[in-house]
Amino acid sequence: FPSHDRMVLSEISLTVEPGEVLGIVGRNGAGKSTLLKLLARVLPPTSGRVIVRGTVAPMIELGAGFSPELTGRENTVLYGTLLGRKPKVMEARCGDIAKWAGLEGSIDLPLRTYSSGMVARLAFAIATDTMSDLILIDEVLSVGDAEFQEKSKERMASLINSKAAVVLVTHDTNVLHIVTGK
Repeated sequence: FPSHDRMVLSEISLTVEPGEVLGIVGRNGAGKSTLLKLLARVLPPTSGRVIVRGTVAPMIELGAGFSPELTGRENTVLYGTLLGRKPKVMEARCGDIAKWAGLEGSIDLPLRTYSSGMVARLAFAIATDTMSDLILIDEVLSVGDAEFQEKSKERMASLINSKAAVVLVTHDTNVLHIVTGK
């Protein structure tokens, strides 16, 4: 098969300070999600370097790494561990995470019994449960119903006000207004 290598990102330099929100708006295929994956240390750069200082909470493809056969509780520990948190901490936080996500009655059921919205709410709750220095958001603020979306916006505002740096990629400039409150 012929190789179809193409440069997606080139000569990018950016700095996001604590409490700042960097919004990246662009069309499909522009490299927005690739940039977030580089910042999240999911993908290594093919050249150059990526320097990220501090802890990272990636909200990229929420629920990636979840297992449908494991319970919500087991997936909470698994996903939290993938985010770099200690399993014992995740076990201790599971009840609060389930409550915040509105999943107390479902947390011990296999994930295959969850709706896609329930899975996304659980993943969002896990990703935002602890304070991180850098929050990476890839089009995930439309998770759940209107009540959960409002709750999510409030949590994001709280994290930003706590001096987390945020990098947000979107197709919709209105999302930037929602996150920044401006």
